Amino acid sequence: MSSPQQQENTSPDSKEEESRHLLTAPLPQSTSPLINGDADDGEEEFVYGSGEKIHVVEFDSVPIDGVDYSTVPPFSWKKLWQFTGPGFLMSIAFLDPGNLEGDLQAGAIAGYSLLWLLLWATVMGLMIQLLSARIGVATGRHLAELCREEYPRWAGLLLWFMAEVALIGADIQEVIGSAIAIKILSRGVLPLWAGVLITASDCFLLLVLENYGIRKLEAVFAVLISTMALSFAWMFGDAKPNGKELLAGLLIPKLSSRTVRQAVGVVGCVIMPHNVFLHSALVQSREIDLKKKGQVQEALNYYSIESSFALLISFMINLFVTTVFAKGFYGSEQAGSLGLVNAGQFLQDKYGGGLFPILYIWGIGLLAAGQSSTITGTYAGQFIMGGFLDLRLKKWLRALITRSCAIVPTIIVALIFNRSESSLDVLNEWLNVLQSIQIPFALIPLLTLVSKEDIMGTFKIGPALERVAWTIAVLVMVINGYLLLDFFVSEVNGPLFAFLVCAGTAGYVAFILYLISHGGGNVANWFNLLRTKGYSYAGQ
Repeated sequence: MSSPQQQENTSPDSKEEESRHLLTAPLPQSTSPLINGDADDGEEEFVYGSGEKIHVVEFDSVPIDGVDYSTVPPFSWKKLWQFTGPGFLMSIAFLDPGNLEGDLQAGAIAGYSLLWLLLWATVMGLMIQLLSARIGVATGRHLAELCREEYPRWAGLLLWFMAEVALIGADIQEVIGSAIAIKILSRGVLPLWAGVLITASDCFLLLVLENYGIRKLEAVFAVLISTMALSFAWMFGDAKPNGKELLAGLLIPKLSSRTVRQAVGVVGCVIMPHNVFLHSALVQSREIDLKKKGQVQEALNYYSIESSFALLISFMINLFVTTVFAKGFYGSEQAGSLGLVNAGQFLQDKYGGGLFPILYIWGIGLLAAGQSSTITGTYAGQFIMGGFLDLRLKKWLRALITRSCAIVPTIIVALIFNRSESSLDVLNEWLNVLQSIQIPFALIPLLTLVSKEDIMGTFKIGPALERVAWTIAVLVMVINGYLLLDFFVSEVNGPLFAFLVCAGTAGYVAFILYLISHGGGNVANWFNLLRTKGYSYAGQ
C-alpha cells in the first residue's frame, strides 16, 4: 500500500492511466458451468440474445437531434405487425386441453347459461396478462428474475418450487390431452402411453424452431391456433346452436346452485400460473430502448392491442366448444359423464359422420391444443427455472431438463391412470386443485412488483388500476379457494389426513400473507397498518 506522501505525489497522468486500467479489467467469472455456460457458445443468453431479438424497423437505433423520445409516435400498422406474436403464444394457455374439458363440461351441464362468465373471465385474464407484459417491457426482465432479486433467497426458492409444481400439473393435462387426440386419430392403435412419448418429443421441435428465429416459432403457433379455430368452428357449424339462447347466455348473468362447480371451473381455468411468468419474458423478444419512454409506451400499446386480439380469438374458440356441447348434451343423461376421453365418441354418436367425421375434427382440434400448449409449457419452464435459479444453460440442455421435469411424472401418471375413464377424471380433479393452489404465488408477486416505483419507474400502475387488479386477483383466489374447500371436504377422510391438510393450509396462508406484507405498494402498506393496529389492540 502506498503512503499518503506517495499518493500525494502521484501525477494526474498516472491516476488517469490507473483508472483506465481498472475500467478495462475483466470482471471475475464463476467457475460453475451452470452460471456461465460455455464461453465459446453464444447460447448462454437466457431470455433473448441481441441477435435473436426482432428489430423494429421504425425504431431509430441512433439518437437524432431534435427528436422527442418521451412522446409516443402515431399508430402504425407496420409496427403492430412487428409486435404481433407474444400475445398469441400467451393465448395458448386459454386453449389447453384442461380448458377445453372445462368448456365441454360447462356446456353439457349448464347449457348456455355460463357464457357471460366465460366472457368476463377472459377479460379478467387479459388484464392480468397485460400487467405481466407491462412488467417485462418496462424493466427488461421477466417476472421470475425479478422475484429472485426482490425476495429473500428462501422465499424465491419456494416461489420457484410452486411455479414448477403448477407447470408440471398443467403439463400433465396437456400431454395427456395430446395423447388422447393421437389415440382418436390412430383409431386406438396407439395407446395413451405411446401418445405421451410422441408428445414428449415436442421439446426437440421447439429447439429446431428456435434455431430458425422467433418469428418462425410464432408462425407455427399461428398455424396451430388456426387449426383449432377451423376445427371447432366446423363443429359449431355442424351443431347449429340456438342463436337467441347463445346471445342471452352472453348478455344475461345467470347462476344456479347446480352449476356453481362449473362456474368455478370456468373462472379457475383463466389464470394459469406459468402463463403469467411466460408472458413477461415473451415480450422481450423485440428490441426496445428502455431509456426512451416513448418507445416503451409505444411497445406497451402495441402489445395491448395484439394480446386483446389474441384473447378474442381464444374466447371465440372456447365459445364454439361450449355451445357445441350445450346444444348436443345439455339436459341429457350423458351430460355428467362427459370428459376429454369420451367426448369425441359422444359427438360422433350425436352428430354423425357427415362429409368429414366429427370425431376426427374433434381429434385434430384437441391435438393442436395439446401440442401447442406443451411446447409453450416447455418454453415457460426454461424461463421459470433460469430466472429463479439464475441458470445459464445451452438451449438443448435447458429444454431437456425442463421437459424431463414434467414428462417423467406424466409417463408414470399415464401408465397408472390408463385403466379407466373414471380414473382419468379423478386425476384431472386433483390436477385442477394442484394448479389452483399455486395461483396466489404468481398473482401476488406480479401485482406487488408492478406497483413499485423503484422497479417500474414511471410505468408503475396507478392507485385506481392497482385496486382493480387486486380486486380481480382476490376474486380469482376466493373462487379457487371455494374449489379447494369443496374438494377437500369431499375427499379428506381420517384424522391424520385432516391434520396434514390443516397444517399445510396454515403454512400456505402464512406464506401468502408474507408475500403481501413484504411486497410494497398500497396494499402492503394497508395490510401492515392493519397488522400494527391488531398488535396494539392485543397489547391493551
